[in-house]
Amino acid sequence: MRRPQLLHLGGRPRQHAEREPRHRRFCRSSVALTVGLLLTGCAGGVEPGDAASPGPAALPEGVAVEIVQLRADVAVRQAQVHIVNGSDADLEIGDVAVDDPRFVAPATRVLPGRTSRVPAGGEVDIRVQLPDVACARDDVEPSEPTVALGFTVDGAAGTARVTADDPLGFLAPLHERECRAAALAEAATLAFTGFMPAPTGEPARLELTVTPTGGGSATLVAVQATNLLDFGPATVDGAFPLDVTVAPDDIAPIVVDIPILPSRCDPHAVQEDKRGTIFDVRLTLAGDPGEIELFVGDALRGDILTWVSSWCGFAGTP
Repeated sequence: MRRPQLLHLGGRPRQHAEREPRHRRFCRSSVALTVGLLLTGCAGGVEPGDAASPGPAALPEGVAVEIVQLRADVAVRQAQVHIVNGSDADLEIGDVAVDDPRFVAPATRVLPGRTSRVPAGGEVDIRVQLPDVACARDDVEPSEPTVALGFTVDGAAGTARVTADDPLGFLAPLHERECRAAALAEAATLAFTGFMPAPTGEPARLELTVTPTGGGSATLVAVQATNLLDFGPATVDGAFPLDVTVAPDDIAPIVVDIPILPSRCDPHAVQEDKRGTIFDVRLTLAGDPGEIELFVGDALRGDILTWVSSWCGFAGTP
């Protein structure tokens, strides 16, 4: 400023015809951003050191930029810079850097050094890796992210800095959750540490380990069900109660066995799972309620999805 993945990488743009459903989702913000680009793009310029080869300082009129995070991006803590080229000129996008005061550093391409061609009338998603959140900067007012783009148009290279919209509104909640997780780490660390499958009709066991760190207190209230897994008869208001309290002088780990059952048995849900093994944990810190997200990890995710396939009785593995 964390599945099988179905999203294309930044270097592989799609045409409007291929992405029509998603384009409709973003069209309203894209129109608004086009106006914003006319205002903010002019403030961008060629980076120092490029004076010998001056290029355009603004993107062509009609280019819109957004930053989005889809379900497949959550576990790997990535996002996508979504660029719609509504101009009449083909674009090539090089370096990408998303700057936001809620992060300790800019978010940059997952695959550095790549370029992405965006033909006139086309669009592209460029995946970026999110850096750590900046939790000690309470004095910084939240603001829209800005994106620095290295680009080439009509054979001329330039650099533009534009304001990007967050149409799905993911940045503020992500910052809040991860800063709460950092505060929780002063009292305890949480991790899913084991999984024991069960025969069809019976709940499996997911092991949650709470390890006190001696630096504070916290109360873990409940683990919420996901779109793929719930807790069967142990479900209370869509969650499994934990009622675990950690005090500053606690040192012994606390292990909680969580019963889990598939909440759905259609193969599509497993084969295209993106968030089924990311659990929201409700907690209280310093008297303030909140939530964090806790991923089971890649190894346990594979074990759980394989078990769901077997438990549900359909062929194939996720």
